[in-house]
Amino acid sequence: MTDTPQNRGTSQNADAPQNTDTPQSSSAQQTSDLTRLTAVELSAGLRAGDFSATEVTRAHLDRIEQVEGTVNAFITVTGDVALATAAEVDRKRAAGEDLHPFAGVPVTHKDLVVTSGITTTAGSKILADWVPPYDGTVYRRTKAAGLPLLGKTNLDEFAMGSSTEHSAFGNTTNPWDTTKVPGGSSGGAAASVAAFESPFSVGTDTGGSVRQPAAFTGTVGVKPTYGSVSRYGVIAMASSLDQVGPVARSVIDAAALHQILAGHDPHDSTSLPGEVPDFLAAAQQGASGGALEGVRLGVVKQLAGEGYEDGVSAAFRSALDLAAAQGAEIVEVDCPSLGYALDAYYLIMPSEVSSNLARYDGMRFGLRVEPEDGPVTAETVMAATRAAGFGAEVKRRIILGTYALSAGYYDAYYGSAQKVRTLVQRDFAAAFEQADVLVSPTAPTTAFGFGAEKSSDPMALYLGDVATIPANLAGIPGMSLPAGLSEGLPVGFQLLAPAHEDARLYRIGAGLESALDSARGHSLLAQAPEL
Repeated sequence: MTDTPQNRGTSQNADAPQNTDTPQSSSAQQTSDLTRLTAVELSAGLRAGDFSATEVTRAHLDRIEQVEGTVNAFITVTGDVALATAAEVDRKRAAGEDLHPFAGVPVTHKDLVVTSGITTTAGSKILADWVPPYDGTVYRRTKAAGLPLLGKTNLDEFAMGSSTEHSAFGNTTNPWDTTKVPGGSSGGAAASVAAFESPFSVGTDTGGSVRQPAAFTGTVGVKPTYGSVSRYGVIAMASSLDQVGPVARSVIDAAALHQILAGHDPHDSTSLPGEVPDFLAAAQQGASGGALEGVRLGVVKQLAGEGYEDGVSAAFRSALDLAAAQGAEIVEVDCPSLGYALDAYYLIMPSEVSSNLARYDGMRFGLRVEPEDGPVTAETVMAATRAAGFGAEVKRRIILGTYALSAGYYDAYYGSAQKVRTLVQRDFAAAFEQADVLVSPTAPTTAFGFGAEKSSDPMALYLGDVATIPANLAGIPGMSLPAGLSEGLPVGFQLLAPAHEDARLYRIGAGLESALDSARGHSLLAQAPEL
């Protein structure tokens, strides 16, 4: 079934619903109550019969209709698909059939995830009307679990960007301040969660594209161990770096979604074999208290110094002090090769981009543009299609990658970058002998404004990934959780764990989140302004 897009590239407009002081109607109040529940709370309420999957789904669709004109988190809203899934969950539950514990809890997918019968655009003109004939594995798994799909979220084109300003379907705004970016490239995923349009969302992280927008929006974002979540049916950017991961409003919710997504997939040659650890149990154990007692938190020397805003550093240090008060041991670790990680990444990533995006040639699928003048040949059609279909940032990275892979430069650039990657992996291995997890601010700054100097300067945006990129080079899991506020905007706290130790990340992350929430008396998102 093809679902007609209900929203394509909307942006801020004067007709968007405005805040008023008038009391909410009972229907609006119910919508608000249901959309503010966490995924775990929704799961419990659905199983207890407090409300139905259809009621939960309608509440979130109503919320999307209410705020989407301001947030623009979605490229496509799939209301009919979501309601059909919810109705089937309600039918099965009423009949006493066995269901997944989270059946009926809605979800969104970043519009890189291929969805059969539903437009998948990658945020690009070149795929604006492409309807895939198959499902990506992560979407198939959320469908099998009975999670209604609310829609496909906005992103920087082909996941290339750090602000969701490079989408062919308009900018996504930050629910904390709609004059600010939500981060990227999974900005739509993070904004949909922060704006209470979705309980949790599926994003992708190539150099921080889940963790950085989570930091900017006060949500939790996780990059799993490379290969632990299938990439089959996820449109590739840089195949050795890309990883699917959850965005949620709590560590426990992120663990629950990760549990659904993870597992070996024979369709993905990089998929890891073996049993999936119980991430949800690890997070619940961490949140129950005492998780930080005796834990060694390694502050990475290269990721916590010069270049970070004062407010970001202050929030990070405050969170460290709280962890120490909970019994954690704070140690400094030295990872000297991390000083070269950013440079290595911006050679490896565009090289793989250049290779992966060669398939968009105007011949087989997607946009086709024929030249206005001259002969119509394979070369001229490809040139015209790529010129019209790709945005500036995508073209920039293709050119850079093609150059790095060209004869005479391969060893000097791409080959050298791969050697740095090995050094980064060795540095992390040595650091984890001194600490259980490594910590740093997730990003050097809080959310910045649209069209600001940073937004228009590619190098400034690239430098914003300095803390997140090393985890992708090493293939290790990373998490960003809300540390606090700086001038009213969220600050992210990043934790990194050894490869395959995602459960450790959830246990310690949930313990730190619990301590932070207890100290402030509520979750950070409770402080977010109402849209």
